[in-house]
Amino acid sequence: MKLIEIRFHGRAGQGIVTAADLVAVAAGFENKYSQAFPFFGSEKRGPPVTSYCRVSSKPITIHEQVREPHVVVVADATVMGAVDVAAGLRENGLILVNARGERLQALRAPASARVHVIDGNEIALKHFGKLITNTVMLGALAKATDVVSLESIKKALRERFPQKIAEENVSVVQECYDLFKGEKIFFEKQL
Repeated sequence: MKLIEIRFHGRAGQGIVTAADLVAVAAGFENKYSQAFPFFGSEKRGPPVTSYCRVSSKPITIHEQVREPHVVVVADATVMGAVDVAAGLRENGLILVNARGERLQALRAPASARVHVIDGNEIALKHFGKLITNTVMLGALAKATDVVSLESIKKALRERFPQKIAEENVSVVQECYDLFKGEKIFFEKQL
């Protein structure tokens, strides 16, 4: 039995822990088992943060860091200079990076990796006026994979946040979903 493991990278204060939590909640709406948890060394704003999410059709019994993810979501490309975001990526794994092309030289991805770049900063600035890109990347995740649906992510946002904040984030997720042009990867048969 396979489960899908996702690792999120970003910086403290950007909602990276929340992104993993939202995917776990969305999976629950689809009658899947999930878990989400963070790893961060500092409580201050700005240092690299990693969070993890697992999704499965069966109960999940492991409780450790995701070392061999199927999917890596990089919400802030500047962490790639400090962290090897592709470390342990499974064969033919997916990396979703919020970046413009010039940041990709820091990405050390294996040859088999499927890498998709999204300019999430532009979307975040347009909607929030600041670089909060966690929910932007959830739109790309929903479009690029079948781990959780767009509708389940929207439902998780509406459950987690007050109405005004939820609807702003739903708009961001939808916009990124609509703009994403990459291929879809189907993990459902592995669950």
